[in-house]
Amino acid sequence: MPRPDSPDPLAALDPSARRASARVRLGVGAAVALFIAAVAVAAMLSFASSGGGAQPSVSFSGATGDGEEDGSGAAVEAGAAPPVLLVHVLGAVTEPGLVELGEGARVVDAIAAAGGLTAEADPAGVNLARAVADGEQLVVPVVGAVPAPAAATGAGASALADGKVHLNTADVGELDTLPRIGPALAQRIIDWREANGPFTSTEQLLDVAGIGDAVYSGLAELVAP
Repeated sequence: MPRPDSPDPLAALDPSARRASARVRLGVGAAVALFIAAVAVAAMLSFASSGGGAQPSVSFSGATGDGEEDGSGAAVEAGAAPPVLLVHVLGAVTEPGLVELGEGARVVDAIAAAGGLTAEADPAGVNLARAVADGEQLVVPVVGAVPAPAAATGAGASALADGKVHLNTADVGELDTLPRIGPALAQRIIDWREANGPFTSTEQLLDVAGIGDAVYSGLAELVAP
């Protein structure tokens, strides 16, 4: 390290040389500043091109053209399809098979959807005003196939003239009028009939899943094959 009283080594240089040295130092400083600025700009451009990290998303709970808003602000789909009842219509109808009906449909609607009654059909063999159930099988008898129905029971289903429900012709509604037989168990009776053929005795009800001795004892005097 030079002593404080040592002469400035630059003092011996020509003034023009000293000026040139200052310009050189200025140029180097400017170059460094430009390099730093270039690096900063490149970093900013790279950050921007990558999306700048995860961006917050903004959602609107207002109604759209495909739905409407409920009280909680959630969009609900407009025009939701109403429930559809699938009923199997057989017997004396023009077009037997599966029909689709709206909620609250009745036997008369199911028959109409199956093309209507044939000339041999016995309209008195079914309760046209009864409401149908999803998955039900509806059989429309021909004239003479079943006795004329007696007065309807409190449940609205018709009993046969002998006062009994006939297992081989009864539909879900008629079977549902029996004690401890609901729509599901009534459908099982019909399914058993379809799989195994007509009932030949009432005791065969014991072969239907869900019907035990206690249930059968309450049905024995009310049903017939």
